[in-house]
Amino acid sequence: MPPNTTASSGQKPGKSGRKKGRRARLILIVLVLAIVGGIAYGSFWSISTVRASFPQTKGSITLDGLSGPVDVKRDGYGIPQIYASTDADLFMAQGYVQAQDRFYEMDVRRHMTAGRLSEMFGESQVDEDEFLRTLGWDRVAKKEYETKLSAETKKYLQAYAKGVNAYLKGKDGEDISLEYAALGFANDYKPKEWTPVDSVAWLKAMAWDLRGNMQEEIDRSLMTSRLGPQQIADLYPQYPYDRNKPIVQEGQYDSATGEYRQGGDTGTGTGGTQSSAGTGLANNAEAPSGLQGQLSGLYKVLDDVPEAVGVNGNGIGSNSWVVKGTHTITGKPLLANDPHLSPSLPSVWYQMGLHCRSVSEKCQYDVSGYTFAGMPGVVIGHNQSIAWGMTNSGADVTDLYLEKLTGKGYEYDDKVKAFTTREEKINVAGGDSKTIVVRETNNGPLLSDRNDELVKVGKKATVDSAAPDRGDGYGISLRWTALDPGNSMDAVFAMNKATDWTEFRKAAALFDVPSQNLIYADTDDNIGYQLPGRIPIRGEGDGSLPSPGWDSKYRWTGYIKQAELPYEYNPDRGYIVTANQAVVDKDKYPYTLTTDWGYGTRSQRIADLIESKIKGGGKISTDDMRQMQLDNSSEIAKLLVPKLLKIDVADKDVREAQKLLEGWNYTQDADSAAAAYFNATWRNILKLAFGNKLPKELRVEGQCLNVEPIDSTGPADEDRRVRECGQRDADSAQPDGGDRWFEVVRKILDDEDNAWWSAPKTRTDKAVDTRDELFKRALTDARWELTAKLGKDIDSWNWGRLHRLYLKNQTLGIEGPGFLQYMLNRGPYNMGGGEAAVNATGWNAAGGYSVVWVPSMRMVVNLEDFDKSKWINLTGASGHAYSAHYIDQTGKWVKGELLPWAFKERAVDAKTSDTLVLKP
Repeated sequence: MPPNTTASSGQKPGKSGRKKGRRARLILIVLVLAIVGGIAYGSFWSISTVRASFPQTKGSITLDGLSGPVDVKRDGYGIPQIYASTDADLFMAQGYVQAQDRFYEMDVRRHMTAGRLSEMFGESQVDEDEFLRTLGWDRVAKKEYETKLSAETKKYLQAYAKGVNAYLKGKDGEDISLEYAALGFANDYKPKEWTPVDSVAWLKAMAWDLRGNMQEEIDRSLMTSRLGPQQIADLYPQYPYDRNKPIVQEGQYDSATGEYRQGGDTGTGTGGTQSSAGTGLANNAEAPSGLQGQLSGLYKVLDDVPEAVGVNGNGIGSNSWVVKGTHTITGKPLLANDPHLSPSLPSVWYQMGLHCRSVSEKCQYDVSGYTFAGMPGVVIGHNQSIAWGMTNSGADVTDLYLEKLTGKGYEYDDKVKAFTTREEKINVAGGDSKTIVVRETNNGPLLSDRNDELVKVGKKATVDSAAPDRGDGYGISLRWTALDPGNSMDAVFAMNKATDWTEFRKAAALFDVPSQNLIYADTDDNIGYQLPGRIPIRGEGDGSLPSPGWDSKYRWTGYIKQAELPYEYNPDRGYIVTANQAVVDKDKYPYTLTTDWGYGTRSQRIADLIESKIKGGGKISTDDMRQMQLDNSSEIAKLLVPKLLKIDVADKDVREAQKLLEGWNYTQDADSAAAAYFNATWRNILKLAFGNKLPKELRVEGQCLNVEPIDSTGPADEDRRVRECGQRDADSAQPDGGDRWFEVVRKILDDEDNAWWSAPKTRTDKAVDTRDELFKRALTDARWELTAKLGKDIDSWNWGRLHRLYLKNQTLGIEGPGFLQYMLNRGPYNMGGGEAAVNATGWNAAGGYSVVWVPSMRMVVNLEDFDKSKWINLTGASGHAYSAHYIDQTGKWVKGELLPWAFKERAVDAKTSDTLVLKP
């Protein structure tokens, strides 16, 4: 039952009147904002409508269900440290405190994972809900909770939910968050009680965003309509193992024992490879001619699915590395981590400490770090003995299958099998509900049922004589590891209380999805790496292309065993770097983990920075680790600028811009004019060399996020969005400019007459056929592009004016009316960094220069003294738009600064500003 949302459920007399009064005051505030703009910002604090939802952080509150008092100590940034005497009290308090700061965010997330966004935001979200219901994240989460998770984990999830619901009790929407007051103008939505399954489902959303190479599967298939096998291979080059080292360098698969072992020559792997050849549908004799349309339609569906924690595009990733005490000033390990995700407001991360007053069997946790609001435990951080970080491994855990459909079902090994079906009812705020039917094959749910165009194309699809035209068409299904119940929630708690490498690896074995690179350090000066996850073993095919679902040879045959997964412990070199590069050398491992690694640009730069510090016995400090996180060096600039400076440019204005590159040190600081001009030139090189050759069906790679007019804080107009992002029916697609494209260009750079260097004539430019001709045109186009954007005077140019970060509330801050976006959003911030730099403020060459993913947090853990560790968040602890802690870390984050990270109780007390006691 919803918590006290009507008089019959406990609403106090007169509350309805206060509710109307608050709405009236909100309208008045909006009018004032519209008139006086920025002046209203400062006076906004005194308005009770806004302040009503701010959390109580001092004094005491009585909560039913606690067994003893719990202390919540918040520092000057509102970051809470919780102290309790039992596990259940600890996680109940975590639920209560996170709901205080972030319940609206939590509520939106659970509606997304359950495919129920229409209940909050109305008819505009129905298509997204249909797709999410088809995936069935919440159904899988429910099975996971009921059948897979340990009794202890269930107890923690129940305690967490109890804490959230204790916060909700007796509150109307506007008492919880300003956004609910805004929603109240459109519908009568009321927040409902939290459940344990709501927490588990969040892991599915995280797994979806980090699912691997599904996008590349589609891209390669679409390319076959216009490009030949060699051209496609050119665009997906082999991983450069000789130049960019994999994560694991001192181990090998032991074919005799079927285990991965560290050190020595333990056997011969059969060589998993990175290849674009594939053996899937695009190379299959029965490939239907309608495949291009099928996959183009799937793009339309995928593009509308809301992101949970980040965009899934080439170039996005994360950094983490650990250095052993032999190479550090402290004599103990230092561990750094900065996951790269799409920017959101509030940040996806919530900093928190969970402390048992005395660690015992009754209360087992003393852990601090980054959490997800809506989920108990700590995701990344440290306890009293170990520290850990995560980056996306990129393991391929999804496969698309084309299915032969009939009126009665689908074909499989020449037999017709019946669909598994279910009905899903979608409730729509302010409108009529809608019921859909979800159909599943033995490979997974039919994604194609969720798009009318896919259905039409499927009915018209034809194949050669080996498989005649199908009256009811073809469908596309999805096989994905996260659609099977798993134990990832168990892994979170096991990791939180692990005290050594052995216990950490046991915890990692429970981490089914998403597959993450786990990096480790402990107070005994050990460092390590473990690849976890449920990673499929395929029969036929390598997962690089969609497969024929009607042929059992293409089914998954099992999963790689934990003992077979690569790891590394105390390697001789004394450090480990994970930054989405290849996990292991292809010649030392028998399984194909993926065909689509990141290409190792960031990882090798980090390794080079570490080597430069430790050369000759040098030692690394905590601040050295921070400085490495801020490295802005452009690897593609190092490759191209010497060539660009040799181009003979006659136009004096273009020559003036070209001179900016002379003596440039390739760092992309926000105030660098050279960085601005080079990145514009790089974007134009990609457009000229590749854009006009890619098929129009190919999606514009990456997301068109945060597109704003230069030197404006207002919302982007639609014309601008079309110009910057392109349209799917445009003449060509544009490369995103990630480090795959670095490698593509590197491979052909010295072949000056390569066909890729050709570009057609335009109204103002003649056709070009060589590299230098194309480079000259790119230099020219970049000069006039920046003249239009930044002005003719190059002395006024800088990278930060192009490369801007906008922080947007992920619901009403994007879709809401302009005044509400003004109230909820923040920015712009002029940024340094860039694509595939260690300081990965990523931008998408297909959509302009705005920042589309960021180091979502940064941390450096000092294993010699945890109280000397450092951390920062992208925004702040609070999700309340006018709280002092809404964006109070952002300024320091932009500057690359870190905050002190207190852990031991004495250090926490020294930084405590507010203390709240939760009493039973």
